[in-house]
Amino acid sequence: MSPSIETGSVPSPVTADDVDLAVRLAVDVLRDAPAEGWGGRAGSLEWDCWETAEHLANDLLYYAVQLGPRTPPLDTHVPIALNRKRPDAPVVFLFADRAAGPAGLVQVLEACGALLVAMVRTTPPQVRAHHAAGVADPEGFAALGVQETLVHTHDLAEGFGLAWTPPSALCSRVLARLFPEAPGGADPWLTLLWATGRAELPGHPRLSRWRSDSTPRS
Repeated sequence: MSPSIETGSVPSPVTADDVDLAVRLAVDVLRDAPAEGWGGRAGSLEWDCWETAEHLANDLLYYAVQLGPRTPPLDTHVPIALNRKRPDAPVVFLFADRAAGPAGLVQVLEACGALLVAMVRTTPPQVRAHHAAGVADPEGFAALGVQETLVHTHDLAEGFGLAWTPPSALCSRVLARLFPEAPGGADPWLTLLWATGRAELPGHPRLSRWRSDSTPRS
């Protein structure tokens, strides 16, 4: 990555506090979402806003679960059965209770985020666990959790017509950890949207396929 994203210094690691911040900011935005909008499409995704928030909660819980076993598997995920409620819906293993409404869904998201925060904070840094983006350490799972929270809150905010611009420093740390080859010189948030196939950058068209790299950097 170009030094311009991190002002020429060694990038700071992504931490449990970063996960906590990202989830708290997302929850604050989603609590203001209009109740009638949860069935509408989430930005450029094929999922509705409820499904997208449910998917995000699952992501955060999934990352926490991978770090849970005393000896985490390195070749596959912890074998929790996955399911979906309709053919084009996201595959999940945790469904929020629809009867609890949007407030309940946001609470599920907040709780799953707290579990990832706790696991990242308490898991020794030498632990490794499976992820499709590369066998990861606790910092890698923290970065994945922040990435998913920031970009899916973007999808949700687009669907609801809400403003959402996360802190630049948080975006920079995620870029350095998961997208080390991303171009520098642009706003870190816009660059993260580009790296995840959601925006164009000057001289860099919107990506049709993308992949983060969660492998340890040291």
